[in-house]
Amino acid sequence: MKNTVSKVASLFILVIDDEPNIRKTLGISLEAEGHNVVAVANARDALEEAGHGYFDLALVDLRLGTESGMELIPKLQALCPWIKCVVITAYASIDSAVEAMRKGAFDYLPKPFTHDQVSVLVNKVAEVRTLEQKIAALQERLNESVPEAVVESRSPVMQRTLALARQVAESDATILIRGESGTGKTLIANAIHSWSKRSSKSFGTVSCPSLTAELLESELFGHAKGSFTGALRDYPGRISACEGGTLFLDEIGDLPLSIQAKLLRVLQEKVYERVGELGTRKANVRIIAATSVDLEGAIKAGRFREDLFYRLDVVEVVIPPLRDRREDILPIAEGLLAFFARQNHRGQVLGFTNEASEFLLDYEWPGNVRELRNAIERAVLLCREERVGIHHFPHKARPSERIPGAGDLVTMEELERAHIRRVLSSTKSIDEACRILGMDSVTLWRKRKKYGL
Repeated sequence: MKNTVSKVASLFILVIDDEPNIRKTLGISLEAEGHNVVAVANARDALEEAGHGYFDLALVDLRLGTESGMELIPKLQALCPWIKCVVITAYASIDSAVEAMRKGAFDYLPKPFTHDQVSVLVNKVAEVRTLEQKIAALQERLNESVPEAVVESRSPVMQRTLALARQVAESDATILIRGESGTGKTLIANAIHSWSKRSSKSFGTVSCPSLTAELLESELFGHAKGSFTGALRDYPGRISACEGGTLFLDEIGDLPLSIQAKLLRVLQEKVYERVGELGTRKANVRIIAATSVDLEGAIKAGRFREDLFYRLDVVEVVIPPLRDRREDILPIAEGLLAFFARQNHRGQVLGFTNEASEFLLDYEWPGNVRELRNAIERAVLLCREERVGIHHFPHKARPSERIPGAGDLVTMEELERAHIRRVLSSTKSIDEACRILGMDSVTLWRKRKKYGL
């Protein structure tokens, strides 16, 4: 048999067998193929080696004198979470093989075995470890390119939101996440999935405004080959791809009416059909939707189905805007500063000046966390000092542009404009804003036109 193991990867292998001949034979054979081998006779020595060294594979004899190799497997995995344990034994049976797999064994090899059998098995482990290392490297690169998303808060209002999200994550209830653009609705949806019993399955995202109605239908439900021009092959769709997991529908308010009825059927009956296919398929997927628009207003305007709204709104999670949780601004900003300084090799950028910190706390951040992220990235790129100053932020976000409050030395018109803008950004509909402001819709329309809101 042609040797291919060394071409795949060179492994660090721990051989645990109380027979000297087995240890010697395996050591010579595996080292000849380019692997690094350590051979021991008992569980104590095996644990000592695993505690001080790195191993990809352990070949574990089932009987180690008076000790059990089976009980050694979880102990080795506790020391080396990445290790692949293969049981080798002259007392092979179906029961022992099943028990080995339950203990976490990667494979099972009965004695006597040949060199080729060992070679094939080691080759398989080498391929798995290579894939795992590639995935780890890709994840590390991804973490370097995207700021770490920390789902925590110092703000009482945001803490209540996170507590509700964590509480409902354990169920399969449909969740509607509401909040302004840039508040982190996708982050919360991802966190809910990670806290749920579906976390081991896929999490998919579909942005409803980003596709035409025809493409969005195909993206969600899939299509059969030849069902429309350009359908050159079958496409399973996101619902199928997220089988057993979670599908996040971002900006659900932009979902076309033609698709809303089909989504309602998924939520009510857990079934759907692919485009161009007659067969009905079952859907085992949890739906989380998000919106930054007034869905109640869209229902009144005939753009959104009321029955779909109530199916989506089983649990409503409202994310407050950044201006309503100012306790989080500096911690988020400092985390972003460290990330962008590291990403852009600006190790000399260590923090914010006092004036910049005050600005970060005072500014209204109408674009929420997304705007803050962009402002910090820009500041890091422009900064040549140890600390980011106020002059490194965009002109539109400078203090002179911030929204004034009661008691500020500004005109009544400036104060009225700021107050109307704040109420509009904090309410779900024009009717609600009119009630709070104490004016009719015509008057509010004139004020909005006057102030360019």
